[in-house]
Amino acid sequence: MRPVTHLDAYRPTDDLSGVPGPPLPVLGDGWHARAADPDTRDLDLVHRWMQAPHVVAFWHQAWPRERWEEELRRQVSGRHSLPVLVSRGDDDPVIYLEVYRAARDVVARVYPARPHDLGLHVAVGELGMTDQGLVRRLLPVLTEALFDGDPRCTRVLLEPDVRNRRAIASFTAGGFEPVGEVLLPDKVALLMVRTR
Repeated sequence: MRPVTHLDAYRPTDDLSGVPGPPLPVLGDGWHARAADPDTRDLDLVHRWMQAPHVVAFWHQAWPRERWEEELRRQVSGRHSLPVLVSRGDDDPVIYLEVYRAARDVVARVYPARPHDLGLHVAVGELGMTDQGLVRRLLPVLTEALFDGDPRCTRVLLEPDVRNRRAIASFTAGGFEPVGEVLLPDKVALLMVRTR
């Protein structure tokens, strides 16, 4: 495993109390993002996508609907992560994202997170929508929107499972560079970063 050693680190003395929750990205180029609302059919959509075998294989969150309701409520009311549904044009959502503050996440144990660094978890919910270049096309627009949404953010990261070659290829094509492998509680991940 190649450790991540060459990134400027967050110092444990840095105060995170003034760091807001992750911003909702305001997308352009025909993309639209909104926070997932557990009081609408968003809950059923996210729950269904998380049961799909191609998502389960790497997310490991095929939870009951009730647990997903709790999870979405926890995220929208906190400052750690934000659940987001992304659509193209006026169509139904095609991508589920979690935008999170890396310094408040488990990844901070193995990654030198700065207070305003943002991380992403990305899932294409419908199997039939995979391998169409959605993530590759979305990522440049999304990362620019995140940098615009938090002017103090200088890095956005992804941490796909090293076995998820499809995701790694999409993330690379979308402008992210691999910086090393890290051991997280549920996977060996390839840490990938895009800088401002």
